[in-house]
Amino acid sequence: MAKHSSRDNSSTQISTSSEKDRAWRNALILMRIPFSVFLMPVFWFALSNSNQDFNHWTAFAVFIIIHVFMYPASNGYNSYHDKDEESIGGLENPPLVNQELFYLVMLFDATAIIGAYLISPLFATMVFVYTMVSKAYSFDKIRLKRHPIASTVVVTVFQGAFTYGMVLIALGLPIDKTQMIYAAISTFLIAGSYPLTQIYQHKEDRERGDKTLSLKLGIKGTFIFSSFMFLLGFSGIVASYFMENKVVDIAVLIIATAPIGFYFFRWMVRSWKDDDHINFRNTMNMNAISSIALSLAFITMLVLHHFNFIY
Repeated sequence: MAKHSSRDNSSTQISTSSEKDRAWRNALILMRIPFSVFLMPVFWFALSNSNQDFNHWTAFAVFIIIHVFMYPASNGYNSYHDKDEESIGGLENPPLVNQELFYLVMLFDATAIIGAYLISPLFATMVFVYTMVSKAYSFDKIRLKRHPIASTVVVTVFQGAFTYGMVLIALGLPIDKTQMIYAAISTFLIAGSYPLTQIYQHKEDRERGDKTLSLKLGIKGTFIFSSFMFLLGFSGIVASYFMENKVVDIAVLIIATAPIGFYFFRWMVRSWKDDDHINFRNTMNMNAISSIALSLAFITMLVLHHFNFIY
């Protein structure tokens, strides 16, 4: 009997350990690290517009801090409070939220802030501010998601201009008038993509009481608003590059981002005819195409400038 009891205890311990491992894996999945790829164009945009040399290893560390720790911590905290059961950004079938997710969010936040401090105290302060603002977006006592205008302004400014400036400050690069214009342009680019990430979640947001911008605008309104923001952003870049005589950069931008316009307008036309096209897969495809195309454009410019192939 004793031996039988020992085997039962051993089986229970293995089962408990397996459940804990599964809980931590689910928590890591809910951090949605790959989803951060959709936000990396701002990082490359900042680097490509720099006219000064910077430390490449520091740039790599800044990229990791922002995209592997800071952004995922924000994603995880949002999931922790929303407890989504349907598709969310980057996850078509999200696992159930657990307490381990909260601990992981705190760990990622701490890692991002400490890592940023090793680079620059000011950079660390900006990372801390970003983490606090991102929590206000989801925290039930504040919950900016219930306020469409306020949440849109906060998200687009912090994921756009604020992050743009954060990258420059972390690398010790000056922020002049031209860089401030580019920072503002990055906000318009984020404003173009942000409502599209909400467009397939209207039912769940409505049931939860969240008044997102996309829900407020409706399907057609969301597409119109996003196209207008994209137009402002791209026009701003082209105008700025033209003023600086960056003809090659304009050509790179137009060629690299042509797939964005093609997919966006095809999706918009199809969605206006049949709202079945408003779904998780099409939304993620739009985000992926936009992010990859813009990133490739800015990386190409960065390489051309860095190796003095142009100018």
